[in-house]
Amino acid sequence: MSLEWEQVVIAAHDPAALGRWWCEALDWVVVDDVSPIFEIQPQPDQLPGILFLPVEDAKETKNRLHIDLRPDDQVAEVERLIGLGASRVDVGQGDVSWVVLADPEGNEFCVLQGRHNP
Repeated sequence: MSLEWEQVVIAAHDPAALGRWWCEALDWVVVDDVSPIFEIQPQPDQLPGILFLPVEDAKETKNRLHIDLRPDDQVAEVERLIGLGASRVDVGQGDVSWVVLADPEGNEFCVLQGRHNP
């Protein structure tokens, strides 16, 4: 028996808009844009991807699952993502080496330090 990680699914008020945001943030490609779904992957045949599905209800609490990103330059990447529309958020993380941001619909994700940092 084998098992392959296909994708992460994110519920969104506007799947296409949020999917495009993540596509630009990650420099990935769109592989499915047939309403109501929107799917992106690192490359057309490279998994895992992210699938965005519509939802009516509002996000109310901190995510129980989130994405961690590890850039070469944490400061530059945080500024780039904020420039794209992310925002800094406090989920009670305290004084840590990573930065917690939220995408335009409020889904938290972390930007870690580069691997070369202690």
